[in-house]
Parts: sequence; C-alpha cells; structure tokens
Amino acid sequence: MATTTTEATKTSPTNGEDKQSQNLRHQEVGHKSLLQSDDLYQYILETSVYPREPESMKELREVTAKHPWNIMTTSADEGQFLNMLIKLVNAKNTMEIGVYTGYSLLATALALPEDGKILAMDVNRENYELGLPIIEKAGVAHKIDFREGPALPVLDELVADEKNHGTYDFIFVDADKDNYINYHKRLIDLVKVGGVIGYDNTLWNGSVVAPPDAPMRKYVRYYRDFVLELNKALAADPRIEICMLPVGDGITICRRIN
Repeated sequence: MATTTTEATKTSPTNGEDKQSQNLRHQEVGHKSLLQSDDLYQYILETSVYPREPESMKELREVTAKHPWNIMTTSADEGQFLNMLIKLVNAKNTMEIGVYTGYSLLATALALPEDGKILAMDVNRENYELGLPIIEKAGVAHKIDFREGPALPVLDELVADEKNHGTYDFIFVDADKDNYINYHKRLIDLVKVGGVIGYDNTLWNGSVVAPPDAPMRKYVRYYRDFVLELNKALAADPRIEICMLPVGDGITICRRIN
C-alpha cells in the first residue's frame, strides 16, 4: 500500500521517445517499483511477469485497476515472486494479513497444493468479495478461510493454544503498518522453524532514507516511523534470518531459525 519514489520523480521523455511507449509506462496497477528507470520496470513486466501471469490473476488485476483504492494492491511482479517463493518452501499451511481484493491471496492459493490452506484476514469483506468470483472461477476458493475484522484478536486466540505454535509454513503481511511489530510478536510463535514470514512495504515509498523534513504524503509520513521501527527490530531479532528485497515497495523475507 504505497505510491512510489519513481512516481514522484518521473523525468520527461527524450525527444526520440514515441507517444506509444510513453502510454505503456506503469500500466501496472499499484505500481510500486523502486527502480529509477520506468522503462526497465516495464521491461521486467513485459518480459518476465505478464507472459507467465495466470489468466485469473490478470483478470483480478484488471478488475482491481478500476477500484478507487487500487494503489493498495500487490504489484504483478511481487505477486509472481510470492507465488514462486511459496512453491520453493513447499508451503501448505499459510496465513495472509491484509487481503484487499485478493491479488496476493490468489497468487498464494494458486501456488498451494490442492489441500493447502490460507487463513486470510482483512477488516473489509467488501473489497475481498470484489475478487472472490475470480478466485472461485480459478477453483481455489476452498483453500481460503476468510475472517473479517482485526487480525490481532485472531492471532491472540491462535497463540493461546500451543497446538498452533510452529504450524504455519508461510505468512504474508500487508496491512496496518502501525501494528507490524505487534503482528511479529505473535507470528514468530506461529510460524514453524524453517518457515517464512514476508512483511510488505518495508521500504515504504523510499521514505525510509528520506530526511525528516522531506516533503511526503501525510499517510507516508505517518507510517514511516512504524516501518523504520519494524526494520530495526527485524534486523536485531536473533530468531530469524532476513533478506530485504526491493520488489514492489520493498518486502522483507524472514526465515525462522529458532
């Protein structure tokens, strides 16, 4: 959920650049690439992402494009990354906090085996139901247990029962940044040793390296300190290995080691 540094610093096209190429720029909904070259990002999309994007994900991406909050969606390149990552770790029991219309949820569901499960939580069922018909058509709705409402009470209930500890293979968090630390305190008990937690937006519009007095949108400035706090906490947490990647608006992959 963020705009991007590149959106704020786009340069004028060169004289040799035709109008068609200009119109192709950043048609990706919720474009969040931190790459400074618009053309390079478009190359990644057209060469690697769009040709391999499942038809159902393309359809959901296009539906989401018409929603007034489409900046909240997971970008197509990040959706591809999540789909690959879930397959690499052989995830079966997963969780997603923050669903929106379900693009990343669909990427996860398509990657899971037939008996795979996703506990999906979001405060807005209406947005989820926008993408649900496409998820159902893709034949993966049976993998999803959607819960409407805040995630923390659900997590507290799960943590309270030790049978749930270490049972999740993969968890993806793309929700309220001011609760990321609270989520991590609970999720670290629920993910298995060797399992993965992915925190989205950890480069937060590039604002994590901006001076305190730099101009930025109000919501970017408000959540910036929470993102910085999370990044510092994850880097110091001995229970995990981490890798921060400049995919989308930044995603930090955490692998539990003890």
